[in-house]
Amino acid sequence: MDKIETLIDYIKKSKKTVFFGGAGVSTESGMKDFRSKDGLYNEKYKYPPEEILSHHFFVDNPKEFYKFYRDKLNPNGYKPNITHKVLAKMEKNGILSSIITQNIDNLHQEAGSKNVIELHGSVKRNYCEDCHKFYDDKIVFETNDIPKCTCGGIIKPDVVLYEEGLNEKTIQKAVEEISTCDLLIIGGTSLNVYPAASFIHYFRGKHLVLINRSATPFDHNCDLVIYDSLGKVFQEIENNL
Repeated sequence: MDKIETLIDYIKKSKKTVFFGGAGVSTESGMKDFRSKDGLYNEKYKYPPEEILSHHFFVDNPKEFYKFYRDKLNPNGYKPNITHKVLAKMEKNGILSSIITQNIDNLHQEAGSKNVIELHGSVKRNYCEDCHKFYDDKIVFETNDIPKCTCGGIIKPDVVLYEEGLNEKTIQKAVEEISTCDLLIIGGTSLNVYPAASFIHYFRGKHLVLINRSATPFDHNCDLVIYDSLGKVFQEIENNL
């Protein structure tokens, strides 16, 4: 039995399966990740991307923040790929309990997934820092200046920037899903982003599976590691489930 066949066998026997995904889930839709050699963090800007995407930079230099944000983090025009679609189908068929994602692009929801736990928020939600009125992403991506609320306050994307903490309710949901599933499939993540990567320590189930193009610090903890394209693996899952 090869590795993908083993994974499919795990899925068939699992009572509760959870998928934990990172940027690699969306790269096959054409979006750039952050840490690979072709990722955003290796591009040259006036300021390092890690600094631009920090809370203090947003406060001190919102104009430069939004210039980068519109240029590099706009998911509009990108479509869900085979991985997004198969995960949505698995949920619909009662095979998948939830998706825990580090991505902010909303592609899982566009594919039809309902139970998506967004650890780092979503570009689709934006709010006024003064009156907390919510806006969709048009207020950000279809304007050229710093987006302002009707009350005059600056609008901030509902995404977790560096120096900001994760939402407590979101953490609780993610930990509950991970600690109560018997199969956790991790896909498309380097597992170098904390605290998100640390949630894996709450897994107490039967099988921990990792699908990624390169090695991660957690490989030795897994029952099954597949170094391959997520699209290829999920195409096989669709063909056999």
